[in-house]
Amino acid sequence: MTNELLNELTFFVLAVFVGIEVISKVPTMLHTPLMSGTNAIHGIILVGALFIAAGANSPVTVILGFLAVVLATTNVVGGFVVTDRMLEMFKGRQAAAKTAETANIK
Repeated sequence: MTNELLNELTFFVLAVFVGIEVISKVPTMLHTPLMSGTNAIHGIILVGALFIAAGANSPVTVILGFLAVVLATTNVVGGFVVTDRMLEMFKGRQAAAKTAETANIK
């Protein structure tokens, strides 16, 4: 294992731990706007993972590049799914509030 690969693996592991700590501290009310904003960033991460996978020249870097692409894709798709589900929950509240308002007016 080369020194450069060990450094990259260390950065990856540290990024995982930092990401878990940051996301676990986010309040539920801020989760939807945060997910919407970070989905664009995750798209950029996916492009970076594709560039790394395309430049891979050894079996270890090919596997790590493929893993990076799979994880980044899962993150982007999962973020959009969660954001969509949370926005649907807010639409349900707004529709119920409008129905209650129109019932009070009549």
